[in-house]
Amino acid sequence: MASVASTSPAPAPAFDAARPWRLGPEVSLRPEPFGALAYHHGSRRLVFVKSAGLVRVLERLGEYATAGDALDALVAVGERARYERALAALAAGGLIGVG
Repeated sequence: MASVASTSPAPAPAFDAARPWRLGPEVSLRPEPFGALAYHHGSRRLVFVKSAGLVRVLERLGEYATAGDALDALVAVGERARYERALAALAAGGLIGVG
């Protein structure tokens, strides 16, 4: 019996703020009045980023040793959990990756 190779992409790694993350190389951000549109050119996925603060984090994420360091520098302490949830959703969708 012949085996069939899976053509599904590998699952995205789970978001962990202690790891380095960056905007995916196939992802572009287009500024909008509400925040930005994030477009993944490979999967053709379009995501509405509805927070200027999150756009700022995404644009600068790769400048920091870890996502946690980026959040410490760019986000108010009381907002961190909300930003971590947003980054986890973007990681699950392949828009950010471990860098």
